[in-house]
Amino acid sequence: MQLKEELIESHVIYRGRVVTLRIDTVRLPSGRTARREIVEHRGAVAIVPLLDSDTVLLIRQYRQAVGETLLEIPAGTLEPDEPVDSCARRELEEETGYTARQLRKLFSQYLAPGYSQEVLHVYLAEDLVPATQRLDDDELVELVPTPLHAIERMIMEGQIKDAKTIAGLLMTLRLHGQAGK
Repeated sequence: MQLKEELIESHVIYRGRVVTLRIDTVRLPSGRTARREIVEHRGAVAIVPLLDSDTVLLIRQYRQAVGETLLEIPAGTLEPDEPVDSCARRELEEETGYTARQLRKLFSQYLAPGYSQEVLHVYLAEDLVPATQRLDDDELVELVPTPLHAIERMIMEGQIKDAKTIAGLLMTLRLHGQAGK
């Protein structure tokens, strides 16, 4: 079965600092046409910072889009032409005030492929060293050291709702042999 859609035309209707919105007209395998609303984004990184073998450093911040204060792992958008690893190191230091002696990529994921082409690259940061927190002018975050053994319960109870955070933390628990405990 043919699943690929053929792009007929594409129109940018909004170009902002973080996202661009375009409308694509596509031809379906059946020959019919359809419109697709696509959010363009440079991509981002998220980092699971382990303070020690039993503690992850989460951040608490208000998210206007959902109208809630969320517990998350540090994350940020790639600058134009910025290498992904460099972005992960930059965002870790900016948001937490730590650098990592060991930084390894866990996985990359599409956040919402039904309407966005954004790719998020998730890293594990270990052997942290204190540095200087340098939040952006519009960022307000609170550092929340959290025991790893509490993570699954916090997810199940809805204390952690952010998808990138859930995915990164569950992968970290699995790698550290703590999943399902």
